[in-house]
Amino acid sequence: MNIDEFRAELETRLLIEKQYLTQEASSVDEHERLEFLGKFNEKYKELIKRLANENGIDLNESYPSENSSDSENLSYGQIVLGKTMSVYDRLSDELYEEIINI
Repeated sequence: MNIDEFRAELETRLLIEKQYLTQEASSVDEHERLEFLGKFNEKYKELIKRLANENGIDLNESYPSENSSDSENLSYGQIVLGKTMSVYDRLSDELYEEIINI
């Protein structure tokens, strides 16, 4: 699985989690709803680990660089975070808007 496929699968699973948390938020008070943002963050971290495990990716392993003279070797985990953070940011912003408007 390449990084773009990983990102797409993570986005799909995070979208499902966001929908679930939005539905769950409708049955709790306002203070508890804001705690769902922390739950969403934890789900993001868990899903990265789960997807990596499902696809045999060691997040601590060095990511193969296209330019072998690079002095900075990034791990798969760092690359995944860099490529998926925008997805997380967008979905967490959407979740926030949805739960405060319930």
